[in-house]
Amino acid sequence: MKIIVSNVSDTPIYQQIKNQMKDEILRGELAEGEMLPSIRALASDLRVSVLTTRRVYDELESEGFITTRAGKGSFVAKENLELLLESRRHLVEVKLTEAWDTARSLGIGKDELFAMMELLFEEDTE
Repeated sequence: MKIIVSNVSDTPIYQQIKNQMKDEILRGELAEGEMLPSIRALASDLRVSVLTTRRVYDELESEGFITTRAGKGSFVAKENLELLLESRRHLVEVKLTEAWDTARSLGIGKDELFAMMELLFEEDTE
């Protein structure tokens, strides 16, 4: 697991860690059943507060991405197909919203943006 924390980002540190862990789970880089570092070990590795990593683990567990077993540790949860699909869709929606906001701020309209996406799709299938 590779997590990069930026102290100059507008995004809170716990959110940066949580987002990166969720992304790794969604991409399958963290496999179902894989044991995660302990809260203390992750805090030490990232040089952040134990409270920060505890919040990350608590939120990931409440969202169904990880499970914690007392005395055993935290693990990537078994895939809940619907949760996984919805999370992937949400991730794409967020990125598309960012792209649309950027395009609008640069004066690029819907038709031009669609044309750009069509080019990307064509290049991807070649």
